[in-house]
Amino acid sequence: MELIVGHDVSKVYQNGEVPIKALKEVSFSIKKGAFVSFVGPSGSGKTTLLNLIGCLDKPSGGRLLVAGMDVASLGKTDAALFRGTHIGFIFQSFNLIPILTAYENVEYPLIVVQNIPASKRRKLVDDLLAAVGMSDQRNKRPDQLSGGQKQRVAIARALVTHPDLVLADEPTANLDHDTAMSILGLMKRIRDELETTFVFSTHDTRIIGEAEVIYRIEDGVLKTSGNHGGRNNG
Repeated sequence: MELIVGHDVSKVYQNGEVPIKALKEVSFSIKKGAFVSFVGPSGSGKTTLLNLIGCLDKPSGGRLLVAGMDVASLGKTDAALFRGTHIGFIFQSFNLIPILTAYENVEYPLIVVQNIPASKRRKLVDDLLAAVGMSDQRNKRPDQLSGGQKQRVAIARALVTHPDLVLADEPTANLDHDTAMSILGLMKRIRDELETTFVFSTHDTRIIGEAEVIYRIEDGVLKTSGNHGGRNNG
């Protein structure tokens, strides 16, 4: 089953009177439960594409379907509801809420989007904090955490709602090798158990080595794609 399908997707930004083509008629598909990496140099269009898939922006042309929804058809409110229901995000800049503790940051999507009872929230949050090795830092605010610790909290927050899709922009950039491999192992376990789809934008060879499908983007053009190890090839 295809979870994401893009047909000639393009994105144009205006720099004054000069149009900047960030994506140029990109076509691709991603199956449910896939572990996929978009790779390419800085400015190639990777993050732009993730923003479109995540309904944070709309294509300038073409058609992009996510879980059967045409993302261009979503208004601001519907897009926010769709994201909260279906998509988890891991941002390179973390995007943690400064006044909340690590625990409260992970819990936040369960309150705002899914209105899950407190007793169930507690178990979900505790389990994810333990899985990313942050149980002992649960009561610290973001300004009391290192970059790697913030990243682990952000990863737990993205996974806590058990979304259909997780979009991750350089999720291992601030993690040492052992922690990065542990997090990737956690993501694959969640994928195998829940059929969660993971889509990465990354330069990290550790993620690229674990990806099952790799798409390369250069200057807004999808150059190549291919299978690379992973679940389907042992």
